[in-house]
Amino acid sequence: MKKKKQEKTKNNKLRVILGTFITLIVLIGSAYLSIPIFKNINYGLDLQGGFEVLYEIEPLDGNKLTSDMVYNTYKAILKRVDILGVNEPEIAIEDNNKIRIALAGIKNKEEAREVISSTAVLSFRDYNDNLLMTSDVLGGEAKVTTDQYGHPAVSLSIKDTDKFYNVTNKVKDMNNNVIVIWLDYDENNDSFSKEKDKCGSLSTSRCLSAARVDRAFAGDVIIQGNFTTEEATSLVELINSGSLPTKLNEISSRTVEATYGEAALNKTLVAGIIGIILVLLIMILMYHFSGFIAGTALVVYTMLSFLVFYLIEGTLTLPGIAAMLLGIGMAVDASVISFERIKDQLKIGKPLKEAVAIGNKESLSSILDANITTMIVAVILFILGQSSVKGFATMLIINILLTIIVLVFISKAVVALFAGSGVFDNKVNLFIGLSKKKIIPAKEVRIPFKKLDFVKSRKIVLPLVLLVLVGGITYSLVTHFNFAVDFTGGTSITINTTDDISLGDYTINKIDRTKDSTNIVINEKLTKEEIEALSNKLEEEYHTTSNIYVVSDMVKKQLIKNAIMAVIISLIGIIIYVSFRFRFNYAISGIVALIHDALITIIFFGVFKLQIDSVFIAAILTIIGYSINDTIVTFDMIRRNYNERKIKNKDDLPELVNDSVRLTFFRSLMTTATTIVPIICLIVLGSHEILNFNIALLVGFIAGVFSSIYISNSLWLMLESKRLSKPKKEVKKKVEKEEMQIKGINC
Repeated sequence: MKKKKQEKTKNNKLRVILGTFITLIVLIGSAYLSIPIFKNINYGLDLQGGFEVLYEIEPLDGNKLTSDMVYNTYKAILKRVDILGVNEPEIAIEDNNKIRIALAGIKNKEEAREVISSTAVLSFRDYNDNLLMTSDVLGGEAKVTTDQYGHPAVSLSIKDTDKFYNVTNKVKDMNNNVIVIWLDYDENNDSFSKEKDKCGSLSTSRCLSAARVDRAFAGDVIIQGNFTTEEATSLVELINSGSLPTKLNEISSRTVEATYGEAALNKTLVAGIIGIILVLLIMILMYHFSGFIAGTALVVYTMLSFLVFYLIEGTLTLPGIAAMLLGIGMAVDASVISFERIKDQLKIGKPLKEAVAIGNKESLSSILDANITTMIVAVILFILGQSSVKGFATMLIINILLTIIVLVFISKAVVALFAGSGVFDNKVNLFIGLSKKKIIPAKEVRIPFKKLDFVKSRKIVLPLVLLVLVGGITYSLVTHFNFAVDFTGGTSITINTTDDISLGDYTINKIDRTKDSTNIVINEKLTKEEIEALSNKLEEEYHTTSNIYVVSDMVKKQLIKNAIMAVIISLIGIIIYVSFRFRFNYAISGIVALIHDALITIIFFGVFKLQIDSVFIAAILTIIGYSINDTIVTFDMIRRNYNERKIKNKDDLPELVNDSVRLTFFRSLMTTATTIVPIICLIVLGSHEILNFNIALLVGFIAGVFSSIYISNSLWLMLESKRLSKPKKEVKKKVEKEEMQIKGINC
């Protein structure tokens, strides 16, 4: 018998050694495999430079815009973008009458503008600008050729030879027997009498060619002009891509130089890597071997996040990287909840294997509820967000799904496997960081932090909170918020210098400086020509690159509308879900706490005059999604204790709330710490492009811990006390909903 026991112990040790070795292989392999994935992923404008423009679509004939017109415009633009040779362009229809085009990595932004927005309508007119023929007479593709002098020219093939013959026959008898070929003729501004001296120069005139007609003919047409080979080639490609069935009005644009984006990427990557390493060290320090397993799962989780993002051809932006780091914090949260529940069972003398099983079971509903509420916010961000905000939401959705798969199921199973080996039965401290001194056999989990009375202190804390909210909002409104051009309209220019900047004739309305750049806002909406001229001027005078962002009044109104809708829909979604999983009084209490977190963040920005832009709205929604995560964990503990103690009297509620908060207090501090560590790294070392975004998250998450401890629970206590005080009705008793159970995971 003794020999068999020794053999079993030996086999268990071999299992642990083999399991640890496999874990290390997975860790190293995941890190190695993630390198090529990260290199081949699509980067957005803010990471590799490029050009983004938003157009409003208008019909050419003044009639009502139809869905067919919009779709045909989309298809024509796809062809034109192919001409530019941009890898992985982003082209999206928005609000049924706008189209957004993002061309990351493109060098010649002005060429891109011209190629995309030109309607490319060819027309044949006489000397007096009367329309003779449209491009309907043409057939086949235009080609680059040469004229009789060997100069570059464009050859057009004639399809309707009869019509072309009749028109040329008519023109030959006119006093001014000339056929003028126009590209995108403008009835209000163009005239051959004004343009004839410039006709044939693509850079200065829409007049392509003017040819004398001495006899009727029906052969191919040669467009002769003062073309270079490049101009002739561009004209051919433009004609062959097809004419746009609509007119494109530029209402917003953004340009980012390549070196600017590269610097932002490098800074953010360094900050992100340091943040992840610190989180891994904290996990190992706090939970020893289990922390090492969770850390390995985090590395696998990170690699899978980038892999999925790569497979769905997502575009990685700076907010996307921030979402990745936020996801890591949420993933750590899942591990911490499980480990703390396991520790609670170990402290009362439960064997390791049983403690792990109970801890996994008790933590499952908290983790799923918390992640589902965050998912609600992420989906709303994806639907209503634009550009980089949509990239942030995409990465957040991927992270939430992988948290459930990797951290909830796989990581828990691995921890349970090692716990069941028997090797760690007498080495609990090595396994999960719990010393033997804290293990005292008992019938139920002991309540920590007994000296902290959260219910009693609310009488002081809540009035102070109300005072801060009222005072902060009043001060911010009186002194005005620092809104970015997203919400004011105009032009924002960020340049990599801290020197004094002069914009010549433009009036600078606002200027902000960081340690390595300057942001300037002017109220004017610059045209594409003004943007190009200003960009060149800044590069010549200050020898550095710039990032120019233009927003029209139309875009400003749409952004404000979407921001309000996103917040309202998110709150409604959370109310519905929390009411379904708990009770309505839990939902109302949680929503009030979320409003507190959002207001504290807004007040912080208002008091310190930090800039509020569209990405700030994404930060507010992220705070809402993450803070409800923290609140739900506490609510889950309240619900469990409520059922176990069979609460029927309101006098028992204060002790219930106090004990529930005490049991989750350390977990709240721990998970918030592991979440804000990467954010602090991004604030200190990352790109200033997302500095305010990360500051908002930091303030909001700290406010979220506070509200989950004091505000949500205090309000729930008041509502539940009122409910229990009502006279009992003879109705079927409603029992608190039990946590969900999944076979093989928590039952």
